[in-house]
Amino acid sequence: MAMRASRVAAVALVVLLGACGAPDGAPPPPSTRAPDPVPSTLRVEVLGGGLEHPWDLGFLPDGTALVTQRPGRLALLADTSPGAQIRPVRADLGDVLAEGEGGLLGMVVHPDFAESRRFVTCQTHQRDGRAVDVRLVTWRLAEDGGSAERVGPPLLAGLPVNPGGRHSGCRPELAADGALLVTTGDTADPAAAQDRRGLGGKVLRMDLRTGAPLPGNPFLDSPDPAERLVYSYGHRNPQGIAQRPGGQVFVAEHGPDSDDELNLLRPGGNHGWDPSRGGDSDSYDESVPMTDLRRFPDAVPAVWSSGGTTEAVCAAAFLTGGTWGRFDGMLAVTALKGSKLMLFRLAPDGSVREVLVPPELDGLHGRLRAARLGPDGALYVTTSNGTDDRILRVTSS
Repeated sequence: MAMRASRVAAVALVVLLGACGAPDGAPPPPSTRAPDPVPSTLRVEVLGGGLEHPWDLGFLPDGTALVTQRPGRLALLADTSPGAQIRPVRADLGDVLAEGEGGLLGMVVHPDFAESRRFVTCQTHQRDGRAVDVRLVTWRLAEDGGSAERVGPPLLAGLPVNPGGRHSGCRPELAADGALLVTTGDTADPAAAQDRRGLGGKVLRMDLRTGAPLPGNPFLDSPDPAERLVYSYGHRNPQGIAQRPGGQVFVAEHGPDSDDELNLLRPGGNHGWDPSRGGDSDSYDESVPMTDLRRFPDAVPAVWSSGGTTEAVCAAAFLTGGTWGRFDGMLAVTALKGSKLMLFRLAPDGSVREVLVPPELDGLHGRLRAARLGPDGALYVTTSNGTDDRILRVTSS
């Protein structure tokens, strides 16, 4: 695999162009064509394998990393060198509903982990085989890294769940101000995304330690406790979230059979997904636009759309640091269906200037899911093929 990657290292970066068409009311955002292809200089190393649908990574102060696996398993990556040991972490995950897209999903490590040993996971929850909800659970990792135990009640429970696991996107991200941001899927419920009193189809903003809404939340004065947590709404199934140095927050979101989106969040903003057609339809009508600007003229337009196809965009992370060279500051987004890594060059206002696909991560490793910048400045990506899934370390050589 490494030899194959090296042979294509000199291949030009591909500019990904959105299709010309889009559903009514949602014209695709303009894309910028790169003037000339340039060779890629990314280096991809396989650190280890033997995983099953690794959904997220969380780096610890000692250089190790926790890994969530969708079937309901935790693992610990011993270091960040090729051939690194990946060992299981014992934890009571018997209540995880590992069905369809649901299971043990995103995670975030507490900033005071060195003292508290705490981390938080998103997971679909079942009781006696019945889907209950999606919830955020706080854990404490043992000193030897071999086990983890739950800390108190769920940080947040009651996020809607689809019994088949559909649209269970749930990824937490720590903002620079310490706020916990969490993406939630709409569970294929036609009314969920536009209902601000519900927690599905949203980005939530809360206190990492208490789960309470934070000052500055756009609906903090609402009498409804769920609405007080809402940061943005009108989302379908967002699975990637990343804060740009300086404060802008971007979300990567799955479209139905077209129009995957990259969205720049606006506090209190409606991002325009409404398969209920304003409450007129009880069915989940996926023929509606991802961002319905006719029904919602004030909806926040996407900064990028995949157009007439989908890539199944997933995790997102900004590449920062001088070692990234010309890729410094770009937003990296993984793609499941597209089996690629997409790099977005953004203007200061958040608009997309160009989209590049490095050949070293274009179809060579299968479906790509997690994307986290490690403490060493490298990008860590997981595959999601279901058999012998791997952790990849990506650097600019």
